[in-house]
Amino acid sequence: MGIAYKKPEQESSGWKGNSPMPSLPEVHHSMRVPKKAGFFRKLLAFVGPGYLVAVGYMDPGNWATDLAGGSQFGYTLLSVILISNLMAILLQALSGRLGIVTGRDLAQACRDHYSKPVSFGLWLLCELAIAACDLAEVIGAAIALQLLFGLPLIYGVILTSLDVLLVLMLQKKGFRYIEAMVISLIALITFCFVMELIFSRPDFAAVAVGFIPRTEIVTNPAMLYIALGILGATVMPHNLYLHSSIVQTRKIEPTVEGKREAIKFATIDSTVALMLALFVNAAILILSAAAFHSAGKEVAEIQDAYHLLGPMLGTGAASILFAVALLASGQNSTLTGTLAGQIVMEGFLNIRLTPWLRRLITRLIAIVPAVIVIGIYGESGATDLLVLSQVILSLQLSFAVIPLVTFTSDRKKMGELVTPKWMIVLSWFVAILIAGLNAYLLYTTFFG
Repeated sequence: MGIAYKKPEQESSGWKGNSPMPSLPEVHHSMRVPKKAGFFRKLLAFVGPGYLVAVGYMDPGNWATDLAGGSQFGYTLLSVILISNLMAILLQALSGRLGIVTGRDLAQACRDHYSKPVSFGLWLLCELAIAACDLAEVIGAAIALQLLFGLPLIYGVILTSLDVLLVLMLQKKGFRYIEAMVISLIALITFCFVMELIFSRPDFAAVAVGFIPRTEIVTNPAMLYIALGILGATVMPHNLYLHSSIVQTRKIEPTVEGKREAIKFATIDSTVALMLALFVNAAILILSAAAFHSAGKEVAEIQDAYHLLGPMLGTGAASILFAVALLASGQNSTLTGTLAGQIVMEGFLNIRLTPWLRRLITRLIAIVPAVIVIGIYGESGATDLLVLSQVILSLQLSFAVIPLVTFTSDRKKMGELVTPKWMIVLSWFVAILIAGLNAYLLYTTFFG
């Protein structure tokens, strides 16, 4: 239910060409924002995109690292989850700002700014990262179907491809329907973990202390490795592309004040949503620490956690809620990953394909390697594939973060709404820190 879109004339010297046709054209500017309304009514109009982004911060790729961190080191690594989430809040605020101010998503901005070979290289890296992320989500959903219904893993992987039809059906009705479904599934995940925390009865004083950073995290090699894995699984590159596009579903006033107001509400939306993601990630680690660390059991496998939760917490409901949350997380993540794949392909290559074909390609890129590995190595290969997917994500992250910080720090590109100086300094610090930590993670993975 998109609206007619008219290309503007040549823009300022900050960009090389005219503003491109919008990504997700079928829903671009399709949701009206009331001009004369109170704060909360306007905020409600902007609520949605942040929750689609938050899905990537609580996807199945996070579960293994959170489970391992909690079972091995108790509540200590909660501080890493908190710091990673604060980084994510900052980067997503920049992503929303880029889309609102320039009318470009991050992929389109890269295509305009960089040479064709560089842009093509960034596209390949981004497609690899989306495929890796999608792979973790597909396997996570398939594991949940296996745990709940006994469905063989390979059939579960194939079944997850049906989300292509779901996205198409919902998008035809309007983007609000997709947002409503995602928010409903996030609410289900949150409910499941509230119940899990009630069952596990964690030491809340120790939980509070866990949010305080310790030098031990850096000096202990085993703890540092898992901490870097948590960072790599938390800050997702494809979310930066996704957010810069879906904020443009709102039809805002094309004035400086209108855009400034949109930035404010979009930032509130993504910040609140990411705080929910913080709760879910922290809850997984707290559950693991309370159930397994206190009993001296190290658990990194999702399947092992499922089978052990019921007996250790004294209720079978704990295992069922765990699997239900995993299924909701995997389905939510594949849905938003499909949208991100469309945005990246259109933005970098300026290729317009029919929606069903775009989404089918995105799904096949993830499903084919999962089916092949599970077919050859059996279900044990799924865990190795999850680990590999997180390493690939870590490799690509800086190639999304650095362009984003560069563009939003450029006054020629952003005009009056350029990122404030304090935010620029903080953003570059985060970009350099992420690049350094992920380089170290990759080094230890291959040579450590």
